[in-house]
Amino acid sequence: MWDESLVPSINYSGEGCLALPKLNLQFLTLHDYLLRNFNLFRLESTYEIREDIQEAVPHLLAYVNNEGETAFRGWSRMAVPIKEFRITEVKQPNIGEVKPSVVTAKVTFSISSYKAQIRSEWNALKEHDVLFLLSIRPSFEPLSSEEASNASVPQKLGLQYVRGCEIVEVRDEDGTLMNDFTGRIKRDEWKPPKGDLRTVTIALDTAQYHMDVSDIAETGADDVYGTFNILMRRKPKENNFKAILESIRDLMNETCIVPKWLHDILLGYGDPSAAQWTNMPDLIKKVDFKDTFLDAAHVIESFPNYKVRFINSDGTDNSNPCPPFRIKFPENLESMVHALPGNVISTQTSNDGSSMQDDHSDKVELVVEAYVPPDPGPYPQDQPKQNSVRFTPTQVGVILSGVQPGLTMVVGPPGTGKTDTAVQILNVLYHNCPSQRTLIITHSNQALNDLFEKIMERDVPARYLLRLGQGEQELATELDFSRQGRVNAMLVRRLELLSEVERLARSLQLPEDVGYTCETASYFWLLHVYSRWELFLAACAQNQDKPTFIQDRFPFKEFFSNTAKPIFAAESFEKDMRTAKGCFRHLQTMFQELEECRAFELLKSTVDRSNYLMTKQAKIVAMTCTHAALKRKDFLHLGFKYDNLLMEESAQILEIETFIPMLLQRQEDDRARLKRCILIGDHHQLPPVVKNMAFQKYSHMDQSLFTRFVRLGIPYIELNAQGRARPSLARLYNWRYKDLGDLSYVKENEIFQRANSGFSYDYQLVDVPDFHGRGESAPSPWFYQNEGEAEYIVSVYMYMRLLGYPASKISILTTYNGQKLLIRDVINRRCVPYDFIGPPHKVATVDKFQGQQNDFILLSLVRSRFVGHLRDVRRLVVAMSRARLGLYVFCRRSLFEQCYELQPTFQLLLQRPDHLSLNLNEFTTFTDRHVEDTGPVQLVSGIEEMANIVNYKMHQVYQARVTSYQSDQYSAYPGQSAMEIDASEENGTENTEPSVGEMDLDNGTEKDASLPPDATSNGSAHLDASVEENRDV
Repeated sequence: MWDESLVPSINYSGEGCLALPKLNLQFLTLHDYLLRNFNLFRLESTYEIREDIQEAVPHLLAYVNNEGETAFRGWSRMAVPIKEFRITEVKQPNIGEVKPSVVTAKVTFSISSYKAQIRSEWNALKEHDVLFLLSIRPSFEPLSSEEASNASVPQKLGLQYVRGCEIVEVRDEDGTLMNDFTGRIKRDEWKPPKGDLRTVTIALDTAQYHMDVSDIAETGADDVYGTFNILMRRKPKENNFKAILESIRDLMNETCIVPKWLHDILLGYGDPSAAQWTNMPDLIKKVDFKDTFLDAAHVIESFPNYKVRFINSDGTDNSNPCPPFRIKFPENLESMVHALPGNVISTQTSNDGSSMQDDHSDKVELVVEAYVPPDPGPYPQDQPKQNSVRFTPTQVGVILSGVQPGLTMVVGPPGTGKTDTAVQILNVLYHNCPSQRTLIITHSNQALNDLFEKIMERDVPARYLLRLGQGEQELATELDFSRQGRVNAMLVRRLELLSEVERLARSLQLPEDVGYTCETASYFWLLHVYSRWELFLAACAQNQDKPTFIQDRFPFKEFFSNTAKPIFAAESFEKDMRTAKGCFRHLQTMFQELEECRAFELLKSTVDRSNYLMTKQAKIVAMTCTHAALKRKDFLHLGFKYDNLLMEESAQILEIETFIPMLLQRQEDDRARLKRCILIGDHHQLPPVVKNMAFQKYSHMDQSLFTRFVRLGIPYIELNAQGRARPSLARLYNWRYKDLGDLSYVKENEIFQRANSGFSYDYQLVDVPDFHGRGESAPSPWFYQNEGEAEYIVSVYMYMRLLGYPASKISILTTYNGQKLLIRDVINRRCVPYDFIGPPHKVATVDKFQGQQNDFILLSLVRSRFVGHLRDVRRLVVAMSRARLGLYVFCRRSLFEQCYELQPTFQLLLQRPDHLSLNLNEFTTFTDRHVEDTGPVQLVSGIEEMANIVNYKMHQVYQARVTSYQSDQYSAYPGQSAMEIDASEENGTENTEPSVGEMDLDNGTEKDASLPPDATSNGSAHLDASVEENRDV
């Protein structure tokens, strides 16, 4: 693990050759592609495990006690001493093999020394988690400085052996099974774990065990398995390497069939545009766009290079068209402007105005059919949910490309509506190809939840949606979209529908037992419901001249008598017939749902039901790329099938983790079922995380499949209008994109027109000098902190909260983990104790905040000696594009203004003063001031003056509270004089709160923030003391 020739350390300079495979633009075969990825992924995982061991072991403070045995003085969150280790079973080898088929062992450890939070982490261990057994034997005498400098890492740590193992089961002190997902313990029988001892049954690596035992027998080596004294775990999100490597290995060992249209492009050969939809067979000639277009003008805007002609369903011209629209595309699709690569489409859409003035004669005619959708039914819940987003021409081009077969590549700069566009693709695809199934893959749970919450707002029935993986519980919805939640929802829905069937039977004067099961309901539908409808239609055909005929003869009138208003107006035969068909459609949908519920009636076990739901029922299945790689074997075993793949954040996903989701299904007749692949991402933002610099720089492991396709010249569509940030803020990053403009919404909406109250500017760079003689510091390698920036940024946050800005609208970002933890410490000390301030919405690193946004961003760049990893322009783009209304950057001006790579952004930032400019005449969040009007400017000289301003405002808040408290007391005791109240105030409430200047006390605790402080305390009197205390973090 510590062999530098195999796993180079982080210090790789970028010079010289390494014995490592590379991920370039082209590959020889799929096997070559998979093998390179397999080797690199294995080495990167080894490096990460190695780093985790180096992090966890030193905290244990191992030493040799008087008995000559290894003991531990310290403790570690991720590693625990082993009480007992014994091998329990070694099974006979399989035929043709020499290694045992199974080796299991039991490990016992205690969690008594841990706090509740860490205990719960150890208690959360479950089947298939990977743990590590360490054998530590420190030297009897501490290493001298010379020996330590020459010693390897294992020698310094006293590390003898490392072996991996996989959990089979976990039991508590009483031997009760914990975290069982196999169904052996029912949910209602679950009890919290007892005692502090935990016994884990583990499966060891059989090949490694055979080698170790052979060594002992042949060379008399130490018995490795008798020396283990530490059990180490890793963070669950970072510990998925085994399942992913197994998935890659399985792909290498089976005939891997990639769709023909994608095969050559994946390997980097052939015509880059071969998989573009205009070059694909089996196109959908007439696309029903449903609610994509808001009106006829929207259609004309969306196809500027076409002469749009509206017709009715019968082919006659329509002079007053209304949505929804179906569009029939001409044969010569190569001329479609929306199919062109992003760089061409950008220039053409920017000239829309001029092209509209051209003569229409040279334009291809586009026939748009405006049709009247059938009546959905008489109840409010029957009405489809409508889209309200006015998609831009480029977004319509993306939707069109995504609905057609082939590869669609979408570059989505920050705030350009990637998620809305993706959701509309899914919506239109579901209605045009209702039998097809779509798989959604994202990098993060956050993005998946955002996407899912928007899909639920569209006209896709909830019963066809399924969310797999661990992040489902974070969905901001009352509905449960996990497998278990969907099964429960189907069972509840079955009972609701059967009661409706009983009501229908009653209304037809038939026995109610037809609603006993889904099966009896289906017979009832054929015998009594459908037959009545056919007789009714036959009678209608002969009586079309009678306007009241339908009202008199409709067979299900009594069933629909509970609608808000009478269903038939008896004004015209046609209107009533449309309504009658809507009512019948409601019944049809009801019995169709019951037919879908029938499987859940027949299948009795929860596992069978949930598997049926995943493989047959769900039309849109969503998961993260990690979950797809982890569960590939299960998907193949269950016969999971899908026709379309939509991948969000695909520029943030490792190449191999993008490839695996394309192959989660067995092949049919030597051909791949996959028809569409839609990749949405932004290669100008941060790439996948690869911790080892050698793999990142030399092997290009951080190159995503999306970025490789862009580099290969595969056509893509670049979204070209942002609707997130003020146009002034967007200028800080839109130089990185071709023709990225602003939607009219951000130019005209009042919230984007008004200034940020209390601040002169909507964005500013604030120069932070050394604080108490120090700039950046690094308590440990790569763990950078800057105390001055942390104190300044928290003071500005407090100032914003005291003006009334909601905490949920403010996020604090930084470029280093060390600074993130320091800022959290300062917030816990200075903000959390006060109920009217509290913590901000998020304190995070720029890298972790990618894909998220907030109204106001306070950004700390930390470094004061070297620019560091912000030199990567992709990180700068992410940092600058998170804010909607206000961005305040705290950094060392002299350092960053000289960085060549960051010039376009910093030149804009430095056009404004580099001291924070406040408007102290504004006391609340409301202001009528225009965003370009600075008002009276107060330049803040530095951290001390900012603290002074905050203290003064805190004092004002306290004075207001004292006044309100006194008036409450006066109204509570009307007989008392004001003098007595003042006396009781002085005696009873003195020292219940820290005084204003003492808000920075290190203990960070206080009694009750709702009580007033001593009314005579002076905020500025204690300023020097508070600034002095700020030092000690």
